[in-house]
Amino acid sequence: MSDLKAPVWARAAQIGLGALAIILSIVILAFPEVALISVIFIVGILLLIVGIESVISGIFIKSRSRMASIGLGILVIILALIVITFPAAVGIFLLILIGIVLLIDGISRLVHGFGDKEHRGLSRAFRIGVGALEIVLGILIIISPGFGASLVGIIIAIAVLIVGIQMVVAGITGRRTRMIS
Repeated sequence: MSDLKAPVWARAAQIGLGALAIILSIVILAFPEVALISVIFIVGILLLIVGIESVISGIFIKSRSRMASIGLGILVIILALIVITFPAAVGIFLLILIGIVLLIDGISRLVHGFGDKEHRGLSRAFRIGVGALEIVLGILIIISPGFGASLVGIIIAIAVLIVGIQMVVAGITGRRTRMIS
């Protein structure tokens, strides 16, 4: 086996893209709600493209399901336009749903944790603790969707920051590629 350094242009691209990821993550940390709205907006655009493709396929491809393709494609386009037009409202709606799911799952974990007489100790305590945490997070998100948006934004920002740092380090060190000879 031999070790080869990545080409200079690839290393420069890693450093540049990693620096861009770090900058974007800092912006997201400064304005975490923007991350969720941006993701929803991008998903809306992707859904619009999918809907248009479905309508075009239904028009030009002869099949038994062409009317369904056209009709469902139009429905996707309408919903995508709503998502693109009102990304904040869609985000609030999704966050409230997530809050409700967390609340219900947290209650389920508490009921199971307190009712489970077979498991003792750390496993049972962990289940009860996670259930309580889910209930608290669920209530906070339902009461204040902005809290949920900030939480999602911060999680996204931390993930992007870590990836950006990794990319810059890989570019600087010239991460080696192993080749089998």
